[in-house]
Amino acid sequence: MQHSKQLKLADILTTIVIAIVFGIVYKLWGPFYYFVKPFGLHLDQLIYGMWFIAAIVAFLIIRKPGVALLAEVAAASGEFIVGSEWGLEVLLYGFLQGLFAEAVFAIFRYKRFNVFVASLAAISSTLASLIMDFYKGYIDELALWNLMLFIGARFVGAILIAGIFAYCLVKALEATGVTQLVRPAPTEDYEALDR
Repeated sequence: MQHSKQLKLADILTTIVIAIVFGIVYKLWGPFYYFVKPFGLHLDQLIYGMWFIAAIVAFLIIRKPGVALLAEVAAASGEFIVGSEWGLEVLLYGFLQGLFAEAVFAIFRYKRFNVFVASLAAISSTLASLIMDFYKGYIDELALWNLMLFIGARFVGAILIAGIFAYCLVKALEATGVTQLVRPAPTEDYEALDR
């Protein structure tokens, strides 16, 4: 039995619920980001990956095309609605970060759900955020060694938070059985009924 890869209303609603949760997390993460910033060595960039996690968690749970983009845009919208310190700009970041994560899942034809693919999606979202940062024009003023430290810290943080942590979070949810509420039964289960 083939399962539809098209988003159903239940998929969209589940994605929006995930996004709302992460939109609140994103809003709460802002003050933490500014708290670690003064410590230097771009420690703030090590925690920046939290802003990429909604797309990846939503895709790992729902496993359908369009979910990563929808989740990241919805989470950014939620962050904006509750009063993001970055204003409307957060929506553009969310769109690009979700789009870049979505591209990674598309490359694997939406059939791989492992920590490697999650980490690649985190790396891709990082690229999107860096493109926006360069466009805004504030990081290109850093000395080369400082820029490399900045970029390296953001990539490492993204892999740890939006890649590995997101994957482990979904695995923990799978262990509780909650993800089965939003995923169709696998083909093997249907075949077992026919025996």
